[in-house]
Amino acid sequence: MSASPLLAPTRNSTVAIMFAALSLVWGASFLFMKVAVGAFDPAQVALGRIILGSVTLAAIMALTRRRWPRERRLWLHMIVVAVFFCLLPFLLFAWAAQSLPSGLSAILNATTPLWTTLVAVVVLPSERMTARRLVGVIIGAVGVAIVMGVWDVVSSPEFAASLPAQLACLSATASYGIALGWMRRFITGTHTHDSVTIASTQMAVAGALALALLPVIGLSPVAWAPAPVLALVALGCLGTGIVYVWNTRVVSEWGAVGASTVTYVIPVVGVALGVLVLGERFTLNELIGAIIVIGGVLLVQRSR
Repeated sequence: MSASPLLAPTRNSTVAIMFAALSLVWGASFLFMKVAVGAFDPAQVALGRIILGSVTLAAIMALTRRRWPRERRLWLHMIVVAVFFCLLPFLLFAWAAQSLPSGLSAILNATTPLWTTLVAVVVLPSERMTARRLVGVIIGAVGVAIVMGVWDVVSSPEFAASLPAQLACLSATASYGIALGWMRRFITGTHTHDSVTIASTQMAVAGALALALLPVIGLSPVAWAPAPVLALVALGCLGTGIVYVWNTRVVSEWGAVGASTVTYVIPVVGVALGVLVLGERFTLNELIGAIIVIGGVLLVQRSR
């Protein structure tokens, strides 16, 4: 029996709301990090969001009565994913948030599909570097160079001061690319678990690693304040927890390609919140570079 025409719009509207909420939360994650590092050091922000996210997803697993995977092979591969998809990039982004505007971090985050494409060509036999994909990667790299303002590399001391933080963001997105390539090579299609279970398993492993690292790098003094604490809770429970459930629903309803368009919305949200909430300055080269980066990503995605 076909769905009622009165119910279909409601269903589509619900998914659209989830997509909008997903874009807002992930776009706001860079604002949350910028606020959180006002009281916590980068390691505490990264480990804290992982632990909060893992607890949130474990609670969802319990409430929905999902079963945890029993395959030892899957758990071992999740260690690699947890390191490159959570621990390493979260540490790098949190460190960069100390000196880099949240909007710029969000723009650089949009390079993730470009790194993913490069990694996929290397580690996935089914992937190949087509002419269109190569052009897209080159365009994306040019966009990143414009965003970073490479023409100031010699003359501007501000560029030299922010360069390590910008490279940290790019290293974080490269780490995402490695993790996504690993997931596609060794995890996708090798199990019968749904996306919520896989995301929860990934975060459970990341949470265990974060707890192990906490006594080593996460026990520096904290300047407790309401805003940073709330930002960390939002970053963990929402940005590293609940949004995975929303993303799963969007993927199931719109497909992977439709869901992936969130990557293009995140920089818009991140830049807007940085300007409106934190009073950050948004330069013309960042706007032009962001448009070029997104154009390169779209070209790469279209080649798929």
